[in-house]
Amino acid sequence: MKFLLIFLGLCNFALGNNNEFSSSDTVFLIFSSLLVILMTPALGLFYGGMVRKINVLNTLVVCIVVFSLVALQWVVIGYTLAFGEDNYGIIGGLNHIFALGMDGNYIGGVPQKLFMFFQMLFAIVGSAIITGAFVERMRFGALLIFVLFWSIFVYDILAHWVWGGGGWLMQIGSLDFAGGGVVHIAAGVAGLVGAIMVGRRKGARGILPHSLPLSFIGAVFLWLGWLGFNTGSALSVNMVAVNAFINSNLAVVGAVLSWVMIEWAKFGKPTLLGSLTGIIAGLVAITPACGYVNAICAILIGFLASPICFFAISTLKAKMGYDDTLDAFGLHGVGGIWGGIATGLFASSEVNGIIRQEGIKEGLFYSGDFTLLMTQIVAIIACFLLSLLVSYGILKVISFYTVLRVEDSEEENGLDQALHGEKAYR
Repeated sequence: MKFLLIFLGLCNFALGNNNEFSSSDTVFLIFSSLLVILMTPALGLFYGGMVRKINVLNTLVVCIVVFSLVALQWVVIGYTLAFGEDNYGIIGGLNHIFALGMDGNYIGGVPQKLFMFFQMLFAIVGSAIITGAFVERMRFGALLIFVLFWSIFVYDILAHWVWGGGGWLMQIGSLDFAGGGVVHIAAGVAGLVGAIMVGRRKGARGILPHSLPLSFIGAVFLWLGWLGFNTGSALSVNMVAVNAFINSNLAVVGAVLSWVMIEWAKFGKPTLLGSLTGIIAGLVAITPACGYVNAICAILIGFLASPICFFAISTLKAKMGYDDTLDAFGLHGVGGIWGGIATGLFASSEVNGIIRQEGIKEGLFYSGDFTLLMTQIVAIIACFLLSLLVSYGILKVISFYTVLRVEDSEEENGLDQALHGEKAYR
């Protein structure tokens, strides 16, 4: 299982019956998990402020129920499919079904059950991100069925390919420190497929965010939670964790400044919405790279993430004609793709010595070798295609048995009242 340690930023740890307990690393991962728990409700607030006021409660309910549904899936079967005994590099075995067989096992000094819980939160966040692409118009039951099966047949499998011991993308040497491909590319692509298959909102071009202050609160807590997401992926209190923490924040700095500059040049005014979008773009882009690049590269990754995502949101979406409500694909899908490529360009053994120890090539800018960049592109394509094909298949099957979209009257009157019998504002 040594490959698992490479991608989680660990140098001297092993998965299995290791009885050396580290209280400091365990407390570190518990604290990181607490931060990541914030991300899903924070995403609900961020999304909730972006939709019409008649749909804000639906957005919040979706995030809460998705959290619970995917958590159950992960404990029952998801973890073992992702991190169970390898089967031909494709999927994990059933040795940890129902979270069994982990007592007394440690990953380094961290109890395996805690590692299972931490990874569960990643599956939840990825599943919740998807819903932003088709909020305000998808039936609640159809959405939950889609998210459940996506988390099993896309997320769990990708997690094994990239992070599970023996996964084929891990074996070829692709790097994804905290989920740029597994979480963000996969979720963004699933959101794109869902947005296209469910169809456009009525009057979509005239719909504006109902509460940017609410989205501001959500974005700030997302940022805070993301630090646990990225930093905690080191699983240990070490310099890799320190670099991941610093780089995550520096990428935000670069992305926000870049987004503001773009808006100032194009529209003559910087906006709060643009600044918040820049925060997310920077965090998405640095996610796969945060444990492998230096500070200057982190700023550059964030700085370039904004124009790339801005193009996807403002130009690509308009040309293709899809209605990705909250830009799950434009931010997470496209931002994750850029982050994966950037890792292939800027990964340095000086930042993370495990690259040199395991014979993985450094990024192109340091080694002059295209090997890592090409490996990253293979991983990006694999994440993209698996999520694309399986998401389409799941939604197609669901559409045979139930309607994906709410009634026109329900959409016009708002899903809060139609689906939940409640109103956010009276």
